[in-house]
Amino acid sequence: MITKTATAHWTGGLKGGTGQISTESGALSTQPYGFNTRFEEKAGTNPEELIGAAHAGCFSMALSMILGDFDAVADDIDTKATVSLEEKDGGFAITKIHLDLTAKIPGLSEGDFQKAATTAKENCPVSKVLAGAQITMDAKLTN
Repeated sequence: MITKTATAHWTGGLKGGTGQISTESGALSTQPYGFNTRFEEKAGTNPEELIGAAHAGCFSMALSMILGDFDAVADDIDTKATVSLEEKDGGFAITKIHLDLTAKIPGLSEGDFQKAATTAKENCPVSKVLAGAQITMDAKLTN
């Protein structure tokens, strides 16, 4: 089993409060977040952005692995994850995540590319943990 840790610290109320997020690796170290970075477009991070980054990264690695089943290696995989946070049932919920994928994979057919991308979308560990959200994808193979 592999374990990774992240920590969050929050001070104050919802709208005026501030928080910091850190990761075990140090990739994030007391990165500020708050109501204004989540709902008011202020510079900084927020949980949805971090979930999107985790999903895009996990999906891209899973696709790279699955391409091996097709005897293919990607020259390039670019994935953008768009996370939708909506008011629902008196609170907020992540309701959708859309993956935009563009990849350059020499010698791979469009059909095999779509199969590999769908398999990665359905089976990467972050997709599995986000199974309660609708996860959609647009996948584009370039030459």
